[in-house]
Amino acid sequence: MFFYKLVENGLHQQKHDPEVSQRNINILLWHWPFGRSYSLAGDKCLAMYNISRCFLTDNTSAFSTADVVVFHHQEISRGVSSLPLHLHRPASQRWVWMSLEPPVNNINLAQFNGIFNWTMSYRRDADISIPYGKTIQGGDERSFQAAPNRSCLVSWVVSRYQAHQARSGVYKSLKKYIPIEVYGRLTKKLLSDKNLLPTIANCLFYLSFENSEVKDYISEKLWRNAFQAGAIPVVLGPSRATYEALAPPQSFIHVADYKSTADLAAYLKHVAQDRQIYDRYFQWHHTHRIKTYTDWRERLCQICVKYPSLPANRVYQDLESWVNS
Repeated sequence: MFFYKLVENGLHQQKHDPEVSQRNINILLWHWPFGRSYSLAGDKCLAMYNISRCFLTDNTSAFSTADVVVFHHQEISRGVSSLPLHLHRPASQRWVWMSLEPPVNNINLAQFNGIFNWTMSYRRDADISIPYGKTIQGGDERSFQAAPNRSCLVSWVVSRYQAHQARSGVYKSLKKYIPIEVYGRLTKKLLSDKNLLPTIANCLFYLSFENSEVKDYISEKLWRNAFQAGAIPVVLGPSRATYEALAPPQSFIHVADYKSTADLAAYLKHVAQDRQIYDRYFQWHHTHRIKTYTDWRERLCQICVKYPSLPANRVYQDLESWVNS
């Protein structure tokens, strides 16, 4: 019994070793996602996010001293960047597979089986979860005032319209019953970043339609486009249960709750005409607030927060199965 107690204590100390959280963690980003880089000069994690002992670099010559090396899937899957398999990989070094795309956009995965230790994704079950946004307890100090007197009923901003997607079918059916202001390449009414939220803010509702209805995939279409513009999001994506777990309470209208788009359209018109019902969709501002994640540096710094509790010996032998699960 004494022996097993010693073993148990040793494992406990190893798992919660304070030295792990007290030493510097060096993170190497092998290539910038989509080729857009940010400055990593200085102690960014501490200065910007109050995360200490966490150092970021994109200098590939630092490979041999990096504790963690992060690879963004889009570049390595398309041959824009390649894995440094020819270099000596330190035994303690961990490789991270990172993607914020839904499975349909993560191609050529089989070639990466048996290579990566940790996953970094919007999914809640990723080793390092990096959602597009999250709900935080505690309302804003200033009371949010919903403004129903707007010039448009519903808007939708879509950059990559594809007719075969579920969201396209819902849109085409819904527009038979209510007017929808559409922006983006589909209508050639492009919006700059500066004009995006002010334009959506003119509308009562926003179609937060995801391009894929998959596990946990809730993008900026909800967190930024709808919530930050002050429009009620009409959502199409994961299940209602997922939205209820992640979004503020009673803050959205889910397409799947209606038998037909005619029923959905009728409800939207009803809400638009009833101030009391409309206001209910904004009550969450008194008890909750949202945070959005847009800077890759903040996402990378989250690795250090999770580092002490991440599994040291994990290897994804079938990365493709995990991504598509």
